[in-house]
Amino acid sequence: MNAPSPVPTTDDIRIHPGPLLLAGLDDGPGLGAHRRRHGPLPTADLASLTRWVGACGVRGRGGAGFPFATKLETVAAQGRGLTGRRRPVVVVNASEGEPASAKDTALLLTRPHLVLDGAEAAAMALGARDVHVVLPGDRPRAHHAMIRAVAERRAVAGSPVRWHTETAEARFVAGHSRAVVELLAGRPGLPVTSWQPEAVTGVQGRPTLLSNAETWAHVGLVALHGPTAYDGVGTADEPGTTLLTVTSPGQRPQVHEVAYGSRLRDVLTAEQAGAPLLLGGFHGSWVTAETVAHAPVSVPALRDLGAPLGAGVVHAPGPGRCALELTAQVVAHLAGQSAGRCGPCFNGLPALAHAVRGLVDGDPVARHRAVELVGLVERRGACAHPDGTSRLVRSLFTALPLEVAAHAAGSCATVGRVGALRVAAS
Repeated sequence: MNAPSPVPTTDDIRIHPGPLLLAGLDDGPGLGAHRRRHGPLPTADLASLTRWVGACGVRGRGGAGFPFATKLETVAAQGRGLTGRRRPVVVVNASEGEPASAKDTALLLTRPHLVLDGAEAAAMALGARDVHVVLPGDRPRAHHAMIRAVAERRAVAGSPVRWHTETAEARFVAGHSRAVVELLAGRPGLPVTSWQPEAVTGVQGRPTLLSNAETWAHVGLVALHGPTAYDGVGTADEPGTTLLTVTSPGQRPQVHEVAYGSRLRDVLTAEQAGAPLLLGGFHGSWVTAETVAHAPVSVPALRDLGAPLGAGVVHAPGPGRCALELTAQVVAHLAGQSAGRCGPCFNGLPALAHAVRGLVDGDPVARHRAVELVGLVERRGACAHPDGTSRLVRSLFTALPLEVAAHAAGSCATVGRVGALRVAAS
């Protein structure tokens, strides 16, 4: 039986105004309001769009942080001269399978046309005719908001692209890029082994430019305003902003647009910042309060600290809540969310979940077993699901060794007795 997510999936969120993507929230999400704010979408040729997104440092915001300009160039090179059924395809991945993330949801609710402008600009530059928008299956308000936005685009006479919408399964791995390609091919939306990136062979074997909603919103901003889109926002080495979802038990998720170079602690309350945080989501890493006190919002800086920004999730369990107990719940959930198509997921993740539960309960051999399993499943799966789950478990030992040691001795630094943990967590 699948374990539930310890962080509920919801689109009942609070969205804070921001400097770029989330500026002017009172304008409303409609196409008319969007055009009044940003003007008509210019037609950018491939060379210009590639140069602009490269100069602005636009990267993937789904977790990998891959340079968008490189992906655009790859699709263009593969699709050069292709027509008809081999023409490139553009895909907006707004499925947001990560339960603790709500950044794409925030954009679908408030800035859907900025996302769609990014996809349309890229499609026109590539000579693509079809844009697929993959919607979340478990966030009804966000789903319907984007359906309305796509309908507005379809109603525009002379639209240069054909808009398609599909709905992803409500499952963690459904947001994986290869799972999205499978869904658009009419097969179950689950990851499969792929020997080439989607930019080379994606939907129906065609070169496919696939990115998540936040990435497309940044592309839209750059396409609308050119290489000066990020002027004065962020740092010289890392211009622009990123969206962060801050979650805490019993509170509505908060979505912030934060300029790179800002302090991470500035989006947190004093209570949230005073305890360990789970940074990056369920495939993320634990960080200490001391790390949070000095950490900037920066992709390379956080990577160097051993805590990649990933999906932009900052989960703050708060004082008095055990990080090991939460990790055990997350790993149990992830073990039930896999595609179950390869050994590391089908056998390895349930075994790892059992080992992490043993860590919580003070099993003397659980640490050795967990470390052994992390080594066995990493880099051996058909997708990155085992790797991300292993990263989370490994971070317990690197960031919170005293917590792990306390449990091994039969106690808990935050709750007290190990036996009281499940009561406190429920």
